[in-house]
Amino acid sequence: MTEKTEPDTIDIYTDGACKGNPGPGGWGALLRAGAHERELFGGERLTTNNRMELTAVIRALEALKRPSRAVVHTDSQYVQKGISEWIKGWKVRGWLTSDRKPVKNADLWRELDSLVALHTVSWRWVRGHNGHVENERADALANRGVGGASSSAS
Repeated sequence: MTEKTEPDTIDIYTDGACKGNPGPGGWGALLRAGAHERELFGGERLTTNNRMELTAVIRALEALKRPSRAVVHTDSQYVQKGISEWIKGWKVRGWLTSDRKPVKNADLWRELDSLVALHTVSWRWVRGHNGHVENERADALANRGVGGASSSAS
């Protein structure tokens, strides 16, 4: 079920897909502002699902042309908790986890962190593959991008 947000807020629905982990992967994003929608997708030949989940959010935020208020809907607890909870500790510890190991995908987390600083972003976790229409669309876009395809549509 879709939740309503404020009229001047951009809803962003993201997903990542990977055939094998690692393996060929794809990312997809649906951006919605009022009646306007934009679909984005792309992929890489050798990647992981977590990298594709992060890339989907990064590419969606990069597509915003000015500082905006956005709600990111993701079925990835890795992304949602990572940006909302874990990143603060990672930064304090110099991009190390609580057990002093390097943070996986730190390059993407840094990129996401810098993009989030440009916008006012709220994070909503949605259950994946559970009939959420926009999440299913993001999943379909991610699967289109598997293996290196790259495109965008309005």
